[in-house]
Amino acid sequence: MSASFSEEDRVAAFPVARKKIFLAHAGVTALPTVAAEAMKSYITASCEEQQEFSGVLRALAATRHDAAALLGADAGEIALLGPTALGLSLFANGLEWNAGDEVVLYGDDYPANVYPWLNLQRLGVVIRYLEPESLGKITPEVVEAALTPATRLVALASCHFQTGWRIDISAIGSLLRSRDILFSLDAIQTLGAFPTPSTEVDFLSADAHKWLLGPLAAGIVYVSKERFSECRPTLLGSWNVKSPDFLAQRTITFEEGGRRYEPGSLNIAGIYGMRASINLILEKGIDNVSALILERRDQLEKSLAYFGFEFLSPRSHEPLRSGIVTARHPGSDPALLFSALEKAGIAASLRKTRDHGNWLRFSPHFYNTPDEINHLVDFISEFQKG
Repeated sequence: MSASFSEEDRVAAFPVARKKIFLAHAGVTALPTVAAEAMKSYITASCEEQQEFSGVLRALAATRHDAAALLGADAGEIALLGPTALGLSLFANGLEWNAGDEVVLYGDDYPANVYPWLNLQRLGVVIRYLEPESLGKITPEVVEAALTPATRLVALASCHFQTGWRIDISAIGSLLRSRDILFSLDAIQTLGAFPTPSTEVDFLSADAHKWLLGPLAAGIVYVSKERFSECRPTLLGSWNVKSPDFLAQRTITFEEGGRRYEPGSLNIAGIYGMRASINLILEKGIDNVSALILERRDQLEKSLAYFGFEFLSPRSHEPLRSGIVTARHPGSDPALLFSALEKAGIAASLRKTRDHGNWLRFSPHFYNTPDEINHLVDFISEFQKG
């Protein structure tokens, strides 16, 4: 936080900091005050009027604009849908597939970015798996090695949820575009923490409840306008199919822009909260947010290394590291330390990998302080002493 941002201001903006050290933003975030207040205001107004009062449509339009600003997209390419799996499933099911088409994915991604694509095997789609040398380290070279003339789409996460390796979205996107291969991005582990450009992807989905500091089941779905005709909406209703005067027509004509993917009533309360969180990030500046996150994670990594911890996450010299630090001490059980941290009011995550067992995952955000990291390290030091 800036020098002008006092501790009183910090805990007022992020009330979770009054009671605990929250280092679990790669999981489910605690809401900042601005998001909670925006949701409360909407709910209060909904008690006094109908839930779709006159300001709601304006708020939806403004949220599309703000989400587009965060992605570098056009507001007409944004649908306001969560969770992440919903958007990814819309992409997988909305494209027209032929037997023998190939989808490239990473089998150790979060399941939400695996199952929608595996489900296409029933249509004769062939799944090809990426094989990186290190867990979650997906480079352009790893992607290129998996491509064949039959590759139709590559489905990736912008950041690996266990290790914290980010991908080079622009480099991979450029590679795929040069070969006329579609690119789908699960962006939930970078949106709100690092620049996540839409310019090199065809499809993107991300819920707000992690680094974006927003509520559960409010999210952003991006479909490039160049792909509207290829990705047919698979959820249909009165909101995305033109129905003048609420009268069903004999033909299906979709609404313009990203609205074509929104079939009915939206999670309005969640969208109000998400917009407040988006604007919090935009006002801080995504580059400033990224820099502060990396400062905190590097501080933590350096201290854990001093105490002999081993790391699953990339080290501080890696430019594509994220805010995730995944570590464990060879002399202690991560599950026991996780339990002790919980009791001490320090929020982290316990994650199990397919081949490497249990690890502790820490994920600080821009509002976490050096003192909080020092307190965590002091606690771990005492725990290691037994």
